Amino acid sequence: MTLPRPMAVSLLGALLLGGLALAAHADDEFSREQLEVMAGGCASCHGTDGRLSGPVPAIAGRPQAVLESRLLAFKRDEIPDTTVMNRIARGFSDEELSALAGHFATIDAP
Repeated sequence: MTLPRPMAVSLLGALLLGGLALAAHADDEFSREQLEVMAGGCASCHGTDGRLSGPVPAIAGRPQAVLESRLLAFKRDEIPDTTVMNRIARGFSDEELSALAGHFATIDAP
């Protein structure tokens, strides 16, 4: 069955907006406490609240899209010469990595 063009365009627009709404609220799936527990493992290398600067980069205040992209790349072994980040990232779902990226993006940079 073929939909009339105006109806198909409207349906496509609704699906795209729905997808954007879901992506915008991905971090709403996790409570503040859950995010703090997930982020706690990051503190040993990135410092409390991701603000440690030195050989391991600070992650606080970086754009969410940048952090999420990097975390997903670690998870997929797309970044060569990682130490442990590829193994750590594989322990999280894509949704959890997105929520962590959002969490660290909201913290003021050092």
